[in-house]
Amino acid sequence: MPIFFKNLNKGFTLVEVLVGVALISLVFLGIYGAFLMVLRTTGQSAAEATAIALSNQRMEEIRNLPYQSIGTLGGIPSGNIPQVENIVRNQITFTIRTTIIYIDDPYDDLAPIDTLAIDYKRIRVAVSWSGWLGGEIVLITDVAPKGVENTQGGGLLKISVFNASGNPISQADVHVQNIKVTPNIDAFYKTDNNGLLLLAGAPTSTDGYNITVSKAGFSQERTYDSSEIADPAKPPASVFQGQITEISFAIDKLSSFSITTRAREGFDDDFNNANQIASSTNIEIISGQAQLQEEGGIYKDIGTIESEVVSPTVLLNWDRFYFIDSQPTNSHISYQILFATDTTYKLVPDSDLPGNAAGFSISPINLSALDVNIYSTLKIRAILSTTDPSLTPAILDWHLIYNTPLISNLYFHLRSSKILGINGSGLNVYKLSQTFRSGASGDLTIPDLEWDSYLFSATSTTGMNLVETVPSTALINLLPDTLQSVVLYFQTQNQLLVKVQDASSTVPIFGGTVRVTNSGLGYDANELTNSRGEAFFIPLAVAQYNVEVQATGYQTATTSVNVSGSIIKDIALVQQ
Repeated sequence: MPIFFKNLNKGFTLVEVLVGVALISLVFLGIYGAFLMVLRTTGQSAAEATAIALSNQRMEEIRNLPYQSIGTLGGIPSGNIPQVENIVRNQITFTIRTTIIYIDDPYDDLAPIDTLAIDYKRIRVAVSWSGWLGGEIVLITDVAPKGVENTQGGGLLKISVFNASGNPISQADVHVQNIKVTPNIDAFYKTDNNGLLLLAGAPTSTDGYNITVSKAGFSQERTYDSSEIADPAKPPASVFQGQITEISFAIDKLSSFSITTRAREGFDDDFNNANQIASSTNIEIISGQAQLQEEGGIYKDIGTIESEVVSPTVLLNWDRFYFIDSQPTNSHISYQILFATDTTYKLVPDSDLPGNAAGFSISPINLSALDVNIYSTLKIRAILSTTDPSLTPAILDWHLIYNTPLISNLYFHLRSSKILGINGSGLNVYKLSQTFRSGASGDLTIPDLEWDSYLFSATSTTGMNLVETVPSTALINLLPDTLQSVVLYFQTQNQLLVKVQDASSTVPIFGGTVRVTNSGLGYDANELTNSRGEAFFIPLAVAQYNVEVQATGYQTATTSVNVSGSIIKDIALVQQ
């Protein structure tokens, strides 16, 4: 009879192994997590016990002092207790912060009705430690003098801290300094839940209290003395015997600007002559305006005018078309935008520029949606008409604006609206007045800015004019805790376009390196040619520049060019 043997050496499949590993991992992760929890709890308990012991020790040291000696080094009231002290216990560094202030108790009225506003002292001892087992222990107690109320001199310094909306800022850091009194005051405090800090018993001092208010992630405000600003808007505070001195500060969360710098160019005609007119019918240029022709005191009833071709050498996008005109009653002007085809110029279709077929009559006209690959060359057409032969409409000016690519490493100036005071020359001292430079890609983020209204401007060394900001306001508002994007459009005064092509085939050379230098000006810039063989250099000063062009498989070419205004330089490379 057949005998069957069971295979007792059968192994595990891959799936069984993975499942087993996963189950074991879950078990050990749970054990490890529990171990870490026990370790953390044990360590935390030990650290807390040490912190409690240190805080109690500090409290006992203070309680054993005579009442008049209870105070901190540089504090109000003054004494020999350090405001901050670091102590190492069990390889953990503990920071002991001691704050002692006078309290004006409302039981016997408050200052100035209560002429003795230093009823007792409040002691706060905070012991903190950092790390993954970090924490803090805080003890607070009041200490009153024996017998009658203390009669030592001083006044009450009341410091209020609020945000941009006028709401109180709690736990703001307040640094109080005064080197005009003995002992000197150099103390750190925090505001209460109402954004207030009351320092009773502050020694009398005229223009002596320098105060700085701050908080992590917030702006800072402080007083300034005459050694810093001749006439400060917020001078040091004065404290007088038995009086209340109130001073307020406004801080809020910090914000940032995201800046992009672009170049803006454009076609402009003020109709002082007909040099920029391509064609016209029944139109004449008189006294700086384009109008219907007049014969014997009677104007033509209709006429058309077209600008010369607007074909930017470097084009990022079309922007807007502006015009200024005069349209008396019973007269009208319609504006249209034309583009170049292979053989002629046609109207940009309404599908890409709605309303173009009927014509526009309200300035400006937004052209930013036009595809520059289709509409690389434009013209302006205007149709003038009148039903009153004694009147004519007139065009006084028109502008076709376009943007070129980002400008890298461009300097610009940023100024706040908040004024710290007036300097010795009678000029305003602004909280921020600084020059910045955009990055290699034409952008820049300016962090840690205070909420304010800011003014952007060009610097005198850029060789460019700031013609527009977006948002389009003279002053750009920066709200608390925001990232505000701003585009700065600059108009070049001098620029150079280098066009590189093959000498034999006249085909544009892509990826060539164009270097433009002027050692006297310290100018040295490199650009790669684009698919049209072009390299663009802006901004430039009026000067002579050396140009060197290199491309793989071609001989290096060098030349010089005088730049004044917009210059185009053609360079043909010879193959090696």
